[in-house]
Amino acid sequence: MNPANDTGEERSAEKYLFAVGTYKLLAFTIGTIGLMGFCSNALVIVLYCKFKRLRTPTNLLLVNISLSDFLVSVLGISFTFVSCVKGGWVWSQATCIWDGFSNSLFGIVSIMTLAALAYERYIRVVHAQVVDFPWAWRAIAHIWLYSLAWTGAPLLGWNRYKLEIHQLGCSLDWASKDPNDTSFILFFLLACFFVPVGIMIYCYGNILYTVQMLHSIQDLQTVQIIKILRYEKRVAAMFLLMISCFLVCWTPYAAVSMVEAFGRQSVVSPTLAIIPSFFAKSSTAYNPLIYVFMSRKVCSP
Repeated sequence: MNPANDTGEERSAEKYLFAVGTYKLLAFTIGTIGLMGFCSNALVIVLYCKFKRLRTPTNLLLVNISLSDFLVSVLGISFTFVSCVKGGWVWSQATCIWDGFSNSLFGIVSIMTLAALAYERYIRVVHAQVVDFPWAWRAIAHIWLYSLAWTGAPLLGWNRYKLEIHQLGCSLDWASKDPNDTSFILFFLLACFFVPVGIMIYCYGNILYTVQMLHSIQDLQTVQIIKILRYEKRVAAMFLLMISCFLVCWTPYAAVSMVEAFGRQSVVSPTLAIIPSFFAKSSTAYNPLIYVFMSRKVCSP
């Protein structure tokens, strides 16, 4: 018996983790997500550049989210789409590292920008301070540097990027039980998921409390104050919906990753891993749609 043939048959058998029809369905799904994300995020960026009245510090932060989601649609989804069409990962190790790095980078940029938007609403509503463009640009610079620091660490040896269990994309080595790798996963989840989520909860909790208190003060019920409150509530509701959709999309992926990292790896099957992964990527198409349909500044002529 030829060992080379055995190895080839083994690779072929391991390659196809799903039925052929399932790969086609996955390709259609991720392709649709990529196309929607590309078009909707490109629309937001074009609108911001075309209409001068849209160029506000708050909208600049929204464009930062659209930029990161646009890059996911172009760079992050394309490798997975081709892998679905081919029935498995067909790219090199270097491409795998880039795929894991880029998806992690753009995902962290999105969630940290949502946290920055929550903080911007907080200081505007609770402390009556309006941010300017220098503040927005500094926030964006810090967000990208922060994201680069955490996604660059695996390139330097603190954990690594490797093929995920479904073999259609790459991510961090969640399953490694090495103390060095486990420590990174723990700090990564805290710094890049739980901390920004905590910031959002704190900011929006205070915003809701402040708006409720203002409504209860009868002396402030002038037409101007009512208009301001309505505007702030509408903008806060839009951002809250964006954050909720993002968390609904990403929380299952974070939960499965934690099970893989701190539980039994055998519990996480390829099917269980691929659904949250695709669901997380679908967030790239939601935020621009929410922004376009809920923001009067964009929808009004």
